[in-house]
Parts: sequence; structure tokens; C-alpha cells
Amino acid sequence: MDVQKLLNIDRRIIYLLVAIGALIPIIRPIGLPVVPTDPVQGLFDELEGLDPGDAVIISYDYGPSSEPELNPMADAIMRHCFTLDLRVMIVAIFPLGGVNMAIKELKKIVAEYPDLVYGDDYVNLGYKDGGQAPMKAMAVSIKEVFPTDVDGTSTDGMPIVEDVRNYDDVELVISLATGIIGEWWADLVNAQFDVPVAIGCTAVSAPKYYAFFRSKQMVAVLGGLRGAAEYEELLKREYPEIAAIYEKPEEKVISATTGMDVQSIVHVIIIAFIIFGNVMFFASKKKGRE
Repeated sequence: MDVQKLLNIDRRIIYLLVAIGALIPIIRPIGLPVVPTDPVQGLFDELEGLDPGDAVIISYDYGPSSEPELNPMADAIMRHCFTLDLRVMIVAIFPLGGVNMAIKELKKIVAEYPDLVYGDDYVNLGYKDGGQAPMKAMAVSIKEVFPTDVDGTSTDGMPIVEDVRNYDDVELVISLATGIIGEWWADLVNAQFDVPVAIGCTAVSAPKYYAFFRSKQMVAVLGGLRGAAEYEELLKREYPEIAAIYEKPEEKVISATTGMDVQSIVHVIIIAFIIFGNVMFFASKKKGRE
């Protein structure tokens, strides 16, 4: 066996194997087991405990770079809210969130629930500049912070905006966040106004948010693609009609569960090459001594 030749394997072979490993579950989803954890279960249970008609704020605080991790999460949460007949107010503190992410994802999910009425069951209030300033002002009046929706339509007369006046009328805030914005919701809205806050974040941000979860400043943390996949699993277990949506080919391909399949297979390939490289390295050292 030519150990040196194996040590100098063409890197294009590695790239090819990784590409094949990533494509297999996309073409034919495997559905590796997903076990929901307590931080994810916390959001599911919190929503399940609400009554029909209760109001939830979902803040789209991320941009295109975080889309692969957070879009599946946003979709799963909105499906759960609409299935429970909760009223959903979409806002954004991050400039790209409410304008780009929310419009696209909301349009897709609302199409699955044809009985929903805009301005009554849900509304997209869009982006508001100022960071923590609009978050604090919403404690006084949501309508004054968002006099128009994302399309510039006046919120005057919209039942959901008239009924949900401020945080006193909100049962839960869910921030889908990249960076520090999720911390603001916990530090300001939960700490000062006692509104339950949950976070859906990128995997790289998840470790810091678990501290908020353990200190009870957040009721739930969904970390990255895995958190989204766990939430999908909870929905599929409880709601057959939602499980049927995730079985559709076009939805299966982009679901977090399929994304976890891709991630798992690619990780196995990379680990295999790390082990292979180390074995060949020590084999070459041994051969050199001989």
C-alpha cells in the first residue's frame, strides 16, 4: 500500500464525496431521528397553553445570511400559531427581516390557511428603526409605533391593532434573531414588562441564549437548524394535518429535518476523512522508521 499516495489524495475527491453526501438526502430525504429537547419543548408548550384569539408577536430580526437556519423555524412557528387560532403580529427590529424574510414566508404559510383574515388574524407591521426605542415604546402603544403596516396601509381600523394595544395584550414575544437583538427582547421586554420571550437563533448564537433560558428570562430557545427540526418533529407528532404538509416533496426538500440529514451525513464524511488522514499519517511515520 502506497501510504504517501493516500496521504496526498486529490482534494477534489473529498469535495466530490461531500457534494454527493449533501445531495443524497435532498434528492431522497432520509428522515434521521430527531429528539426534541427541553428548550424547544418550552416554546411548544407555551403556545399550546394559550387560548384561541390570544396575541403573539413574532419579530423577524434576521437577514438573508441566516435564512437557511431561521426560515424553517419561522415557518414551523407560524403554522403552529395559525393552527391554534392565535393572532399573530409580525414586526422587525432588523432592517431586512420584516421587509424581506417576513413577506416571503408569511405569504407561503398564509396560503395554507385560507380562512385567515389580514388585519384581524394577522398583520405584518414591518420594520421600525431605533433598536430598543421602538421596543420600549410598544409598551405604551403598538399602534403609535406602527401607524402603517409593511405596505404603508394605515393600521387605523385593523381589529388586531385596535385590540392588541400594548404588551398588556400580548401573551408571548418570539424573536427570530441573528446577533444581539434577541438579547434586547429579554433584557427590555421580559425584564421590564414581564412579557414571556422565546428566541429562535442561529446555531452560533445559541450557547449565549441558553443562559437566558436557564435564568428564566426566556421560556424557550430554538438553536439553529437542529432547533427547527425538533420543532417540526413536535408539530408532526401532534398535528397530522401539519405532518401532511411536511410530506409534500417541495416542502420536504427545504425542511429543517432534511437539512439535519444533510448536515449529519456531511459531518460523518468529514470525520471519516479526519480519521483516515490520521491513520495514514501514523502509518507513514512507522514506514519511515522501518
